[in-house]
Amino acid sequence: MISNENDPELNGKYLGTISSDFIKICENLKEASYQVRKRGFSEFPIFPISKTEQPIGQLFLSKAEKPIDWNYYITYLDEFIQRKLILEETLEEFKATYKDPDEFCCLFVVDETFTNFLYIPYPNE
Repeated sequence: MISNENDPELNGKYLGTISSDFIKICENLKEASYQVRKRGFSEFPIFPISKTEQPIGQLFLSKAEKPIDWNYYITYLDEFIQRKLILEETLEEFKATYKDPDEFCCLFVVDETFTNFLYIPYPNE
């Protein structure tokens, strides 16, 4: 089961590089999240991020094309259910802890030894 809470290990090891990326691309992520919801694809947009290629979602922003440390993918809850990354019996728990997508970006950090959800607040406009 993948935890839906911000993990202390994540905060120490990853938060610095993720935060510096996020400031550069948060408007792109916020607009993409809005479009996913507006077009009716899902109320639960998720942005998997990794430093190497990974199979979840579609590549959205690449570190090869932008001055960022992570590759950003875009998907939504249905793919996590299909891949059994979120189990049917934990679906309601996930939905209950999913933060307001107008205020928070839901990242799914994928690294060699670590995978977890991370919610980062969008800067106030």
